[in-house]
Amino acid sequence: MKTSNTILGIIGAAAAGALLGVLFAPDKGSKTRQKIADKSNDYKDEIKGKLENIASTISANGKDLMNQGKTKYNNAKAEVSDGIEHVTN
Repeated sequence: MKTSNTILGIIGAAAAGALLGVLFAPDKGSKTRQKIADKSNDYKDEIKGKLENIASTISANGKDLMNQGKTKYNNAKAEVSDGIEHVTN
């Protein structure tokens, strides 16, 4: 969790810095607002891509853990069945 918080902090600081840079630039208000909107969209798309990547990684890890659990369950079930057969014979 510390890494993700650090990454979000860096992204937030970069966004704030870019916003301040645009706000203090000597452009007309309409151009400044357009630049802010464009940068916001760029950051939104970047963050969305990173979140999708994180979600897919979590999903893949969850599926792997589930498959490992099923395998262990089936192995234990087979061992119990073999043990019962051995005891009854």
